[in-house]
Amino acid sequence: MATFDDDDDDDFGLDDEEYNSEESKRDLQRENDRVDNLPVMKKAREIFDIVDSLVELIDDEDAFIAHYRSMLFEDASIICAKIAGAEGGDLYSLRMENAVLIRIHARNLLAQTSGLKMLGFKDVRYLQVLRDAIEEFRLLFIEWVNGFDKSNDISDNWGNLFR
Repeated sequence: MATFDDDDDDDFGLDDEEYNSEESKRDLQRENDRVDNLPVMKKAREIFDIVDSLVELIDDEDAFIAHYRSMLFEDASIICAKIAGAEGGDLYSLRMENAVLIRIHARNLLAQTSGLKMLGFKDVRYLQVLRDAIEEFRLLFIEWVNGFDKSNDISDNWGNLFR
């Protein structure tokens, strides 16, 4: 049985000069800027900012309502991370896996707004602001996913779930 050696100095065929070149750094920055400027990412960041403001209004004295703070943050954070992952993965099946997770976490946020309202959260108008932003995100999300290139994929031996 082979063992993993984390001290391996494998550089994946890149020499230090090539790996740390200014051109590589510029390429990475351009890619980061491209992802950051996607309409779906901009809206996801807006949702995160709304959640960030919303959780400040959650009263710590009510344990049921206070529990929502971490759930809201987690879902909003994961949406942004999975958009970046989908853009970085490029293969259709990987992009779709990330898209499914994004959808789940966006829908969780919607469910949490209903839960907060049901538990008597006082500032319900802020819940509607979040719901409206998620609806705008949903429309951008559909457009973004429809742009995925189905022909750019390889078999992963897990079946054709997304074809």
